[in-house]
Amino acid sequence: MNAWLSARGFDTARMGFAFRTALAACVAFVLAWAIGLEHPQWSAMTVWAASQPTRGQLWEKSLFRLLGSVSGTVVGVLLVLAMQIHPTLLVVGLALWVSACTWIGNLQRGFVAYGTVLAGYTAAMVSLLDAAHPDQVFHLGADRLTTVLTGVVVATIVGSIFAPTAASGELRERVRRLLADMLDKAASAIPTEAEKRALLNELAAIEEGLDPHAAGSIRSRQTIRATRALLIAATPLLLWKHGPAQAPAFRAGLAGASKALADQDIPAARAALTQASTTENLSPRLSETLNAVEVALGEWDAQSHKRRNLSEIAPPVVLHRDWVGAREAGLRALGALLLFGGLWLVTGWSVGPFMLLGLSVMISLFSTFENPAQMMKSVFYGQILGVTGALALRWLAWPLAQNEMQMILLTLPFILIGPLFVGHRRTVAMSFDYNMVLMLMSQPHWPLTGTFGGSVAAGLAVIAAPIAAMIAYLTVYPANLKRRIDTVMRAMVHDVRDLSADPKALKARSHWQARLYHRTLRLVRLSERSNRAHLAALDAGLAVLNLGHAAMWCHRVAGDPAQSLPDRRAARVALARLAQLGPEPKQVRRALTRLSRRPGPEAVLFREAVEGLDTLRPVLATV
Repeated sequence: MNAWLSARGFDTARMGFAFRTALAACVAFVLAWAIGLEHPQWSAMTVWAASQPTRGQLWEKSLFRLLGSVSGTVVGVLLVLAMQIHPTLLVVGLALWVSACTWIGNLQRGFVAYGTVLAGYTAAMVSLLDAAHPDQVFHLGADRLTTVLTGVVVATIVGSIFAPTAASGELRERVRRLLADMLDKAASAIPTEAEKRALLNELAAIEEGLDPHAAGSIRSRQTIRATRALLIAATPLLLWKHGPAQAPAFRAGLAGASKALADQDIPAARAALTQASTTENLSPRLSETLNAVEVALGEWDAQSHKRRNLSEIAPPVVLHRDWVGAREAGLRALGALLLFGGLWLVTGWSVGPFMLLGLSVMISLFSTFENPAQMMKSVFYGQILGVTGALALRWLAWPLAQNEMQMILLTLPFILIGPLFVGHRRTVAMSFDYNMVLMLMSQPHWPLTGTFGGSVAAGLAVIAAPIAAMIAYLTVYPANLKRRIDTVMRAMVHDVRDLSADPKALKARSHWQARLYHRTLRLVRLSERSNRAHLAALDAGLAVLNLGHAAMWCHRVAGDPAQSLPDRRAARVALARLAQLGPEPKQVRRALTRLSRRPGPEAVLFREAVEGLDTLRPVLATV
């Protein structure tokens, strides 16, 4: 049977998870109706939104969904009360709230970001769906919270019974093999660029997928933090420019560490890294990198085996945050909701609240995706399916019912259709919207009221939301991969500027380096879909890192009384030029070239930094 389904495009594992979720949604729907809740379909929506493939993810997402629902409901109630003063207050207040949640959510990660964004559009759901009955707003708010709690409880119970725990052992093995390969290539006399790029891609992919493994417990979060610190600390291994000039003892130490990791002997790997870092005449930059990897490896091993190693301080984890993208997402949400909310107030369109509710979800939740405009296409098709299902349920199935209980029972087959859309490769991208829109438009109430034309108008309003959102994503601060890549590159250039201008940079160098390395990984991950953009991003990332290392070395020279006065003066001049790095880096080039003529192991660093300025010209032109 599985082979037959697989041959026809179905993913049986995914479809099994979806059927389990659909059954839980049915249970929540029936239970919410049985206890007398006015909007039992919201419980089914909550199950679809909260269910996760592993137990830890389920618990954490359910928690943040509940917290987001509580805060959003409170704000929604306040907005309806404000509407009694003047309807404009509802639109303006909702636009400001959703905008703020969108802005903050884009600065967060994982399920915390989900809960923040959810708080925004939950306020829209409470304030818009019953705006015509402000006298019932407290009842609506209580109903909303109770239905969400019902859905969360059902999803958590079902998921806890059937969902497996996250497979941490597989992640650990993947990290260990990757680090062994990285050290092996770093030990090679002439590693190929293709090999280094493949490893860097794997490193970036592992790092991006860490957050789900951290869900569910403090211990898991600590282990993932140690894993991320190790990956960030190891990133420079793939950015070095190696060659036969490196001492044999240095390369032998790296090779020994690689072999020890392959044999799962972490203490031996750490000893080999320490040996390599103390090679005579080794560049301090390389020595620092190996020391950081060695300490991070010890912390990672201690966390993985549930023991703490408090005698050492692991390298920090400083993550990239897209402040520019978050601000733009917030302003985009603010403008879109003010525009369409104003049109609703002016025209009095009876189904305008449905459109505004859908827009509040589309313009906030999907702003965290890499290419939200592209996602709107799948959302649009999914919502067409959902609206079609809701119309069929309302006008073909429910008229057969003789009471409200029969309406509830007739709804269940439409919920159980959802897993078929989830399981097939052609419809999986639109399946979530089918399930959510079906429930959003299907409030069971006996006797039946309304007209077919009214239902169609509400459906068209729902479908209009992703179209409006796509227009906003394409025209207002266009959210696409190219702009996100450019934003990360510009952020890295600004880091070099700030690093150069910071007189206390040496004390915080591990934080500066950790952020630059993480932004490099983010850059690699964003650009990997286009080979040309990927190569350009790798070169640009390496160039910025070399400038950052050069700036750090200049801080050392400038603050070292043992250095000659001309060298200290040249270092200060280079820092001043780097702090003003811009489209025409002639002065930076001149200052770094002067330092590259100094004798010592870091001369090659300054030469590499000078060479990288040409690579950065397209980026610097936009700074």
